[in-house]
Amino acid sequence: MLEDRRILKRLREGDGEAFCFVYEKYKDSLRTIAASMLHDACAAEDVLQDVFVAFAQKARQLHIKSSLRHYLITAVVNRVRDQYRRKQVHAVELDRVGPVCSRSGGPDSRIVADESARALAHALASIPFEQREVIVLHLKGALTFREIARMQNITLSTAHGRYRYGLKKLRTLLDGEFDDGS
Repeated sequence: MLEDRRILKRLREGDGEAFCFVYEKYKDSLRTIAASMLHDACAAEDVLQDVFVAFAQKARQLHIKSSLRHYLITAVVNRVRDQYRRKQVHAVELDRVGPVCSRSGGPDSRIVADESARALAHALASIPFEQREVIVLHLKGALTFREIARMQNITLSTAHGRYRYGLKKLRTLLDGEFDDGS
């Protein structure tokens, strides 16, 4: 939190290096959140760019009460919701999203990891948006359920329920994906 205050002070003073620091520090996690919710790498890049352009324009007037990370995650989620509401979210073939990196050695394990990632992304795209949002924010954004509840303006138990039901639906979808009928 102390680092956030220093960075915000530098941003209010017009320090371009502070903006670059914030961008480099948070861009990957914010892009991951946007891409996980939208299932479109190009749209995720657009969201990231929109958020940082707006952030740069407001940097001198910012008075952030929570952490800078939480503020930026909220901005990304709001942009994603706006796109989702306008029905500008278009599913893209997962092959166009880009390769999934695997730390395991051989090509066989990479193929299995890629298939698993495709199946998970497809299943995630199939569940209701509200459940997907809670799952992504909790797992990818590392937000607590309390933070998610505040962000979505819902009760804590609703956030827990959306997460639980979303995971249940994911398990059902994934079990069906890998069930070969034997």
